[in-house]
Amino acid sequence: MIEMRRMYPIDKQLRTDTLALLTLVSIGILAPQAHAQSAQERILTDLRYLAADAREGRGVGTTGLDSAAAYVARRFEAAGLQPPGNDGFLQTFTIDPTAPAVAHSGLGGAAVKNVVGLIPGRGDLAGQAVVLGAHYDHLGLGGPGSLDPDSVGVVHNGADDNASGTVALIETARMLNRRSAPAMRTIVFVAFTAEELGLIGSDHYVKNPSIANDSTYAMLNFDMVGRLRDNKLITGGTGSAPELPQLLDSVNAGYGLTLSAMEDPWGSSDHASFYAAGIPVIHFLTDTHEDYHRTTDDWDKINVAGIERVAMYAADLTWSFATRSTPLTYVDVPQPVMATAGGSGAWLGTIPDMSSSPGGVRLTGVREGGPAQEAGIRGGDIIVQIGDFEVKDLYAMTEALGSFKPGDVATVTVMRDGKRIDMTVTFGKRGG
Repeated sequence: MIEMRRMYPIDKQLRTDTLALLTLVSIGILAPQAHAQSAQERILTDLRYLAADAREGRGVGTTGLDSAAAYVARRFEAAGLQPPGNDGFLQTFTIDPTAPAVAHSGLGGAAVKNVVGLIPGRGDLAGQAVVLGAHYDHLGLGGPGSLDPDSVGVVHNGADDNASGTVALIETARMLNRRSAPAMRTIVFVAFTAEELGLIGSDHYVKNPSIANDSTYAMLNFDMVGRLRDNKLITGGTGSAPELPQLLDSVNAGYGLTLSAMEDPWGSSDHASFYAAGIPVIHFLTDTHEDYHRTTDDWDKINVAGIERVAMYAADLTWSFATRSTPLTYVDVPQPVMATAGGSGAWLGTIPDMSSSPGGVRLTGVREGGPAQEAGIRGGDIIVQIGDFEVKDLYAMTEALGSFKPGDVATVTVMRDGKRIDMTVTFGKRGG
């Protein structure tokens, strides 16, 4: 997860189940060759592998991240998932060196991998998809994203962020692959890479989906689901479709979780990439804690029984999405305004593509009713000039906007289908 939220103390009692399981495994009572593993044992096995020191914090550019990708691919295969094409479970790509998200990180040009598997649909709904996702990367050996002082060079295992979500994704795949219906949507499982650098893996998947975005019914995202406390599960994104609150509550009738709904569908995790593409989303989260983005986020603090419970709930919710005959109604919720350099308050109302800067700022979309949309700018356009300012990247665009005030009028030049197009924009006010 790339954004810090409120912090809560850890309830140490929730470590009991995990430590008991570990003891049984360590003395051989729960040896895999002696019996079929339970769900909690499988979760613990997966968690310990992904959050081990040997994975080097699953940072981009580490061999540990590659090992984690290969492990998730094996687990997908063992769960009975099918690869989406002829190239196996790994969706390999290179991080664009011009991406704003990796500026000054030295990671531009790194080869990374999403892991993708699916349960094929059936009947009239087979051509549509429900996507479940979780990012499997973390902070590696510390650095700018770490909240531990002097932690550079120290492994950040990221057991909750987000080995917990990855193992929940794997366990949900195991559960759902045992189900079938005459008419069901294809269920796609994606373990995303490079989330901590700015949602790079999910951005790549949305641009290269297994099933087209306009045929994707909904996306459910696990990010930090390893610290279930007081029975509380946060469900973000409920404002992305009006049908979602009732559906969440209906499925929860069999679980009795304390759902804490958050309408905001943007957030700071991979579901935002899907929401920007016009897809309703749900983000599962058990909230942050004092180990967030610190070297102390280790596997022995994870509530394994809680992950199982979240996975069971998510599996039932996903199944309702996969078999539901009626559509969800996407709601365009304005993206929260972030403070920018310049401080003038001039607002254009664009959603920049953080994965590349192709000679300008490519847009993934524009805000409904915003200045850009009113001027005719649209998703896919590449902004190359604002007034007298040449726009080569997002930093240049931020500097250019800082020279304007709300109500100012300027010519914005975009590249569209290889042609330069000038449009007249009246800037709005941030937050207004």
